Amino acid sequence: MILISAYCAVLLSFASGLLALLMNRRDMLLAVKRYAVKTFFKAGHGPDWLGKNLEEQRFPPFLRFSVFVLLGLSGVFAVLAGLGVLIGKTVITDQISLGLPWLPWHVRFDSLSGFFFLIIGIAVSAVSLYGPGYANSYDENRHPFAVLGLFTGLFVAGMLLVLLADDAFFFMIAWELMSVASYFLVAFQHENPANRRAAFIYLLMAEVGALAIILGFGVLAAFSDGFTFDALREAKLSTTWAGIAFMLALLGFGMKAGIVPVHVWLPEAHPVAPSHISALMSGVMLKVAVYGLIRFCFDLLGEVHWQWGVVLLVLGAVSALGGILYAMMQPNLKRLLAYSSVENIGIIFMVLGLSMIFMANGHPQLAALGFLAALLHAFNHALFKNLLFLGAGIIHHQTHQLNIDMMGGLINKMPKTSMLFLIGCMSISSLPLFNGFVSEWLAFQTALQVDVLDNGVLRSLIPVAAAALALTAALAAACFVKVFGLIFLGLPRSQHCEKAHEIQDKGMLAGPSLLAGLCFLFGIFPGLIIGLINNVAGQLLGETLPNDAALSWLWLAPVSSQQASYAPPLVLIGALIAGCISFWYLRRNPATALRTAETWDCGFGGLTSKMQYTSSAFTMPFRRIFRSVWIIDERIEKDMQGAMNQDVAAVHYHLEVQDHSWPRLYEPIEHAVNRLAKLVGRIQTGNIRVYLGYSFVTLIIMLWVIS
Repeated sequence: MILISAYCAVLLSFASGLLALLMNRRDMLLAVKRYAVKTFFKAGHGPDWLGKNLEEQRFPPFLRFSVFVLLGLSGVFAVLAGLGVLIGKTVITDQISLGLPWLPWHVRFDSLSGFFFLIIGIAVSAVSLYGPGYANSYDENRHPFAVLGLFTGLFVAGMLLVLLADDAFFFMIAWELMSVASYFLVAFQHENPANRRAAFIYLLMAEVGALAIILGFGVLAAFSDGFTFDALREAKLSTTWAGIAFMLALLGFGMKAGIVPVHVWLPEAHPVAPSHISALMSGVMLKVAVYGLIRFCFDLLGEVHWQWGVVLLVLGAVSALGGILYAMMQPNLKRLLAYSSVENIGIIFMVLGLSMIFMANGHPQLAALGFLAALLHAFNHALFKNLLFLGAGIIHHQTHQLNIDMMGGLINKMPKTSMLFLIGCMSISSLPLFNGFVSEWLAFQTALQVDVLDNGVLRSLIPVAAAALALTAALAAACFVKVFGLIFLGLPRSQHCEKAHEIQDKGMLAGPSLLAGLCFLFGIFPGLIIGLINNVAGQLLGETLPNDAALSWLWLAPVSSQQASYAPPLVLIGALIAGCISFWYLRRNPATALRTAETWDCGFGGLTSKMQYTSSAFTMPFRRIFRSVWIIDERIEKDMQGAMNQDVAAVHYHLEVQDHSWPRLYEPIEHAVNRLAKLVGRIQTGNIRVYLGYSFVTLIIMLWVIS
């Protein structure tokens, strides 16, 4: 039944895409009808069954709704399948009669696959509630729903199939399905050149990453008897070849996950995709890349080396700190959230690196702790990042803009959205009582066990990485204080925000509400999900958390109750008691009673939106401290007038913050490719004799090589 539920999830996602495609066919038939009416009948004289209300018949709402219903059912079955295999601690294998004649598709559904099935299922369920209302905002003539629905279904199906694949060929087919389908979703609004550029960059980097993954599988296959994962697990690799396979996998999966410096597609692709697709890409697709790296390194390679852990630790620390610093400088809301995903993926890689280091040094229980912290943060990030992207979609839908410098005052216009967005901001800022705090607290607990290691270099490096993680958490809190303050507090900065109102579509609020509720639930009762992740660690690593008895619903003590513990239900009770006492005290004394009054305007005769902080003003102190992190072009231009241009007519402030990766890494590669293309272009002479000579020389070389 568990595997049948997994298959149903895949088939339903395919069915949702096919239903959208059939809707496109129906639209074509209606176009033929419309042409027939105009051609063969005079206006208004055609038969009712042929020409009546043709425009009104296009894409009935219930058909659009049916596409998302199927998608939602896919998410529900994915959740059921994931919970079933996690609770049952089973490993299910199967074969599908597709693929190559000598290599049918092999299927394996274990606890690791089930955990990521759970992540995808929750996210897809929330998106299915949100999607119908959001998709109605698109102009059908310019942005056909058939395209959006088809590739959304294929995208979800591709991600689910990646988790089921148990051979290299099936894995890459599913991986490419996921990548190509998401490319068309990024390019959905293709009339904008920036969207086409972002989609091209994404597809290019996705294919380079896929090539690296194929080469990684090739290294394993060269030392084994086949392409199935069972055969690849038996490969006997030397330390050198194992390191090469690891680096190829890290490049391929890291590029899809968005690790620095191969992260540049995220801030380009996420802002231009539809918001619910951005939620799936950032909240879910990046986790599929994390799954691929875990499956390759912890399962297929078998024995891990501490040097690999150091590589992940350093790259993760750089990505976490760099990602949040890049995010702070962004005025575009979705671009900011994309860079924030780089930060959170960096945290996951950091803790996976710690897990590798402890495992290679003979501390399997601490390795299990790091592994659990990484998976828990992947789960939590999927919840609050989906919540934030869906919230950004509501804001964009109601204000028609994503520039946070043009927003403000939305807490009065959109109170429900502001509350949901606030929960997302508090979760991603790792504040207590929300889920983000638990996983980062476990990450710190993992790093604090460094004293068990004998290697002096590691004992010095890990505390530095832990300090970078602490700084990252503080900067994340500051970043999302800026986000929430500039968007929801203060006065409206534009007419769109002045006229904004709460979204009327209940589904667009139901999806984020589901995710917000889960952020709070797993923040108060993290043991519910930790127990399931513990099963993953036990099945993959052969070890569980060091102190299972102290991991109850009431408190967490991952190492021992004498060292550190956290009891979120007790913290919640204490916060409620403190809040009640404070409220009673303020109400008891009239002198301290809460009152509402106008904000002091310093005697300037009333506040205006121009007196408020902007994004660049809020981040100015950070920009001065971490100036070397970015390429900054900051200048002030003055328009002068009057006699001898002595009077200032206007002042213009320009600020451009650029990622170092573009000029230092990608632009040199672009110039090199262009130069190589020009050199290769010289062989195109237009002379048939020269082309025949090329063919003759190629034939001679091939005959020599083959013989």
